[in-house]
Amino acid sequence: MKQPVPRLTSSLSAAALAVGVFAAPVSAQVVGEVGVDWIGNDIIVEAVADPQIKGVTCHVTYFERGIIDRLKNGNWFEDPSNNSIACRQTGPIEIGEIELGKAGEEVFRQGRSLIWKDLLVKRIYDKANDTLIYLAHSRQVVDGSAKMAISTIPLYGQNVAWKNGKPK
Repeated sequence: MKQPVPRLTSSLSAAALAVGVFAAPVSAQVVGEVGVDWIGNDIIVEAVADPQIKGVTCHVTYFERGIIDRLKNGNWFEDPSNNSIACRQTGPIEIGEIELGKAGEEVFRQGRSLIWKDLLVKRIYDKANDTLIYLAHSRQVVDGSAKMAISTIPLYGQNVAWKNGKPK
């Protein structure tokens, strides 16, 4: 079994967290790490639980550059904006207080650079189709990325418990 290797990004993230630059991921757990080349670049897979919706788990993937790649290409403090998401029902669905507006609600955020770039997961409730939509995208101060991914969880026909009653 592959032993975890300390990474520069992990150290940078820890340092940034210590000074309050990044928001901590909500219920994120690394469940997979796939090496993609000999210079230490990896695809990381994290399980993310929606803090307001029990019974839903999203698996988010992102690319993490290794130290050799950072030395070779520069740009020490940033990882690419590439990401993917898949969300599924993993238990009985219980929905707490959620934002119902078109902009949705942030359920996960992780820094992808020292300061300027975040990987976000937002949840949007599509009332007309009774569906939860999860959008993964990168947010940057300048030059926002058009790379995004979505996953949906249809609630139609499901036994869903709404804390405050289903929206009308």
